[in-house]
Amino acid sequence: MEPLRQNEEKMTNYRWIICVMLFFATTVNYLDRQVLSLTWDEFIKPEFHWRDTDYGNITSIFALVYAFTQLFAGRVVDKLGTKKAYAISIAVWSLGACIHALCGIATETYVGATNRLELVQATGDMAVIIATFSTYAFIFARCVLAIGEGGNFPSAIKATAEYFPKKDRAFATAIFNSGSSIGALVAPLTVPVLAAEFGWEMAFIIIGALGFIWMFIWIFVYKKPNENNLVNAAELKYIEQDKQRDAVFVKEVQQKTSNKKVSILHFFKYRQTWAFVMGRFLTDGVWWFFLFWTPSYLNTQFGIKTSEPLGIALIFTLYLISMLSIIGGKLPGYFMDRTGKDPYSCRMRAMLIYAFIPLLVLLAQPLGEFSPWLTVICIGMGCAAHQSWSANMYTVGTDMFPKHASATITGICGMAAGISSFIFQQVAGRLFDYSSEINLSFMGFEGKPAGYFIIFCVCAVAYLVGWTVMKLLVPKYKLVEI
Repeated sequence: MEPLRQNEEKMTNYRWIICVMLFFATTVNYLDRQVLSLTWDEFIKPEFHWRDTDYGNITSIFALVYAFTQLFAGRVVDKLGTKKAYAISIAVWSLGACIHALCGIATETYVGATNRLELVQATGDMAVIIATFSTYAFIFARCVLAIGEGGNFPSAIKATAEYFPKKDRAFATAIFNSGSSIGALVAPLTVPVLAAEFGWEMAFIIIGALGFIWMFIWIFVYKKPNENNLVNAAELKYIEQDKQRDAVFVKEVQQKTSNKKVSILHFFKYRQTWAFVMGRFLTDGVWWFFLFWTPSYLNTQFGIKTSEPLGIALIFTLYLISMLSIIGGKLPGYFMDRTGKDPYSCRMRAMLIYAFIPLLVLLAQPLGEFSPWLTVICIGMGCAAHQSWSANMYTVGTDMFPKHASATITGICGMAAGISSFIFQQVAGRLFDYSSEINLSFMGFEGKPAGYFIIFCVCAVAYLVGWTVMKLLVPKYKLVEI
């Protein structure tokens, strides 16, 4: 009977099934997001007569809508619950991804063209009209995508807070957040091929349909740990191990908030909120810049297209390197086990290490004189550092804020990240057009390459600045009472 009792008491691992689901959702999220960046320069730009500024406007408006959606998505997730909110979120963004395919038809109809060749061959005022209307059409599709995607990370972070103790959250977050790298990894292997073989419209439709498949699986898989029959007592005890440590705090918070609604503005009275906001604001635009502009950069700097084998290999390698972020998610837990210090101190120690790695981006363009592979390696290391940084940024909020506010604080920080990306995209698009027009010179580079190097310099130092600001705002670990 003793062996049977031991088997019955053995901990289940259902939390990792949830983590895998979050991983696939994030993968689909970034696949949908990447379709435009991998098709615009080669397929869409010639058809609609876009300039870099047009593309910058589309990506920046997406970032802005995404930012404000996250702000309110966090509250929606906290209100509706993780299961329902996540299902709605992915349904909306999958629909938005598919809507992109209608932009060409809408533009043809608006200008009275009978086929796509007429759009490509248009000149003068007609070309301007086509560029303007198509840009607005893509902005609309991008807004629907952004509204849906705004719920991804608040939902995923809330699910992580529900299924993992604090010491494991950074690692779990790093795993599901690596889905962004996998999505970016799979995208260059599939999207250009689909666009070349079936047209860029089908690339949006096929990739967008994946989200609906995930949604149906999620509805049957997700339940809260204490309501899930597949989570035994041992695993539930492991998941809720922080309750005893924070028992007094949790009880006080529940008493204070049981009958009280807290507005979003209330969160901004805490220094912890501002620390997380600034940490995301100063760094997230870097990731989005590389996500949206690297394919175009390879074409501008080296004449390498994403539909070519070399272009596919370079983009694939870049995001393969960024997968090193999974290791980065493990480092804070290692520090906690070794030192016994609080989660915040250990995360900040790890994040300082990650903040130095993007300095390699300063070498990306100079080393490109020798080989584009060296450029990709430098950018890839910067992306890996960002993903490690990002995984810990997400979990810092759940460490200091109670679970019932985890999605809200994640949404607030997501808003800051989106605004950061909006600024990056606007500046990048205009800077690249401007640098080409006046043949800008900077640090030995001329024209558009000079514009890229300016952005690279900003990307390289952003994390050290972000870490410093966070440390000044929140020097030590302190739980927030809301």
